[in-house]
Amino acid sequence: MALLRITVLISGRGSNLGALIAHARAGHIDGAVTQVISNRPDAAGLALADAAGIATSVVDHLGHRTRDAFDDALAVQVAHSEPDLIVLAGFMRVLRDDFVQHYAGRIINVHPSLLPLYPGLHTHRRALADGIRIHGCSVHYVTPDIDVGPIIAQGAVPVWPDDDETTLAARVLAIEHRLLPAAVAWHCAGRLVIDEGCVRVMDAASEGQHALLVPFPPSNLPTRSDNSGNV
Repeated sequence: MALLRITVLISGRGSNLGALIAHARAGHIDGAVTQVISNRPDAAGLALADAAGIATSVVDHLGHRTRDAFDDALAVQVAHSEPDLIVLAGFMRVLRDDFVQHYAGRIINVHPSLLPLYPGLHTHRRALADGIRIHGCSVHYVTPDIDVGPIIAQGAVPVWPDDDETTLAARVLAIEHRLLPAAVAWHCAGRLVIDEGCVRVMDAASEGQHALLVPFPPSNLPTRSDNSGNV
């Protein structure tokens, strides 16, 4: 069976991109990252993709006079990559409705909060301000409404009393690096079904059955020394 072609959109350092490439090349995903597109020419993730021998391109949002012009150029570049799946890995632009609808069910995003809590920006700052005790990340299918698409999987981490945005973000990011490749692998294996707005993960061991999947069940609760632990 041919590997699915994955186009990844980035805006920054590309750490989730790196995790995705590593999992795919280790044979854990029935797909391959074949194109990386950034809206920023200085995004560090472009060098990461280049080093991995993956084609890259830039559609600079600052190089277009209007949002529509940028969106049109991005749509053309994505179409040229002929993706079976599009992954948003730290892509800091809102996709146009017609683009999302064209690729419906084929765009996956990773978001640094336990949706529906804290959609949008500054998730860690808002979580700390609210004094919550559990934070995390979500991987979901993208819909025209921002950060409300069907949730594929979530990973949670404790919030420690002395956390700041930097320490909390690092702990969440470590979970993102595990959760995003897992969700992409399930999609590429045909195991994800959207049922009345919710994602069901089909159990490969029992065809036709829905599996309640907890991606990373803990053997015990994390201790303070386990700064990367999830609950």
